[in-house]
Parts: sequence; C-alpha cells; structure tokens
Amino acid sequence: MYPLLFRVVLSRLDPEFAHHAGMAVIRVLGVPSFSWATRALTAPAADQRVHALGLEFPSPFGIAAGFDKNAVGVRGLAALGFGHVEVGTITAIPQDGNPKPRLFRLIPDRAVINRMGFNNAGADAAAQRLTKLRRRRPDTVIGVNIGKSRVVDVENATADYVASATKLASLADYLAVNVSSPNTPGLRGLQAVETLAPLLRAVKEAAGRTPLLVKIAPDLPDDEIAAIARLAVAEGLAGIIAHNTTIGRDGLKTDAAKVEAAGAGGLSGAPLRARSMEVLAVVREAVPADFCVISVGGVETAADVQERLDAGATLVQGYTAFLYRGPFWGRQINRGLRSAR
Repeated sequence: MYPLLFRVVLSRLDPEFAHHAGMAVIRVLGVPSFSWATRALTAPAADQRVHALGLEFPSPFGIAAGFDKNAVGVRGLAALGFGHVEVGTITAIPQDGNPKPRLFRLIPDRAVINRMGFNNAGADAAAQRLTKLRRRRPDTVIGVNIGKSRVVDVENATADYVASATKLASLADYLAVNVSSPNTPGLRGLQAVETLAPLLRAVKEAAGRTPLLVKIAPDLPDDEIAAIARLAVAEGLAGIIAHNTTIGRDGLKTDAAKVEAAGAGGLSGAPLRARSMEVLAVVREAVPADFCVISVGGVETAADVQERLDAGATLVQGYTAFLYRGPFWGRQINRGLRSAR
C-alpha cells in the first residue's frame, strides 16, 4: 500500500513539506496511548539486542542523524522499531540552514540530494527536549550528533563543538562529532588529521564519560579514512560512523538534467551502497575488533543490514530508504534479520 501512496501522492509533494508531515505523524505515534499499539507490531525480538558502547541496543538497526534534527520524534521512531535514534545535527547556535529548495528526490535511484545546512533550533533547545525525554526514560538509545555553527569561523570550530558537547553530552547515550557534511562551508577540511586530533581531544574532554564517535565522509581517499580511524583509536574515542553523504554523482539513473538542476549537496540512498561497503572494510581493518563501527549509506533491506554486520559493522543506520519504504521500514528490517537466522 505504501508504494502506491508514495507514487500517487507523496512523490508529488515538496520533499521537505512531506518530511515535516511525516514527522508530525511520527510524533503522534510516540504518545503513550499510540506507542503501545505501534510497538506491538514493530518491536524487535529480544534476541536481536546488541551490546556496544557500554549500552544495550534493542536492535542493531537505527535511524541516522538528519531525520530528527531537533529531537522531537525520538519516542515515535523508537515505537516504529528503530534500535537507536541519532538526533541532529545540532549546532551550538540556532540556524535556519540553507535557502529552500534544499531537498530533492532522485526516484529512479531511490536516492536524495540535500543541502539542508544543519537547520536546527540549537543546543539549548535540544537540551531541553532531551531532558524531558530522559525523565520519560525511553527504551531506545539516543545518540546526539553535533556540528559546527555556520556563523562560527573554522578556526574557532573547536570551541563551538565544545560548547555543544558541554550542553548535550550528559543527556546523550553517545555523542557523534560531524566533520563530514558537505553543506557547511569549510567543515570537511576539519577531517585533516592534524586539525581533527586537537578538536576530538577537546570534545572528548567536554563529553566526560559519554562515549564519543566521529562521523566521516565517503569521499576521502582510503588512506585518509584509515588514518582517521587510527586517530580515533589513539585519541580514545568509542567508535566511528562510516559514513556521511557524498558529493559524487557517478552512475545515477536519474536524468542528468534533473540531477544538475538539483545542484550542490550531499547524495544519500541506494547509490552509496558499494562505496559504503568499501569504507566499512577500510575502517574495520584499521581498528581493533572491539572498536564500535556504525555503518550507514545505501541500506534498504534486512539483507543489506546483515551484510554490514557480517562485514564487521557493530551497528547499522539508515535514513533515505525510510522515504521510499514507509513507516514500517524498521519493522521490515527487524523481522527480516530474525528470519535470516
């Protein structure tokens, strides 16, 4: 039914409007009277639990950062079967993001181009929401993804990240440092090891006991990815998230004129699958066996998730396929993983 609804109705709506409409429904599903019934249909089985980062994840599959930028839909997403929800990207200073339109569907590729620009209400607002969530004790793991505020110069990025970490770390089950979005000027330059090392060191100190991870880009050469992975281990981070969206446009089925019209931004979805597997292999080889590696990019099915787990991923995340597969995507993944055993 959902594929028909998407083809006939949702695909005709502005992508960002459709996202906000979907998030409104997800928020309703998080209300206790609705979440109980939803969980009865979607909850992962007890034997799907994963222990990582000193935490227990109900399922190895979670929702990636970017879907719930302001920590408003965590309970609804948990009710839909996701084993963890990574909120954000959150910046220390509230910002509107880039001008609209900034989100584009590539339907033949089951992909999306976005240049949202870290639109979010800021760390203070996120801290208030997360404090309320903690009082309600949701049984899902909440990761908090932090990024650089656009108005802050790159040379002052460390202090900006530290400001967010100081406000949010104690409210997060884990904290993720995003230095890999293509939509904030200068951000990806922070991935250079000589720049990244002091930044991670400072954020780790601000994070205290909260596990700290770093999220990397898929567009780096393999040797640089391996160097960042080794740096993460050397600096005592808890894990690495591989990976963010790509600036590449190779091999797309969508008409080239439409892709060009969409313009700059990060590509996500099915076309990233092959590169995501390559990056996972590079990272896994560079880090110890017990180091947490979260694989994300091009994940659509339970078979995709299982492939990542078999290749050494500790956990797996998705986002774009949610738009194409509908609200019971998490349930589909969990049930597929269980039946594959």
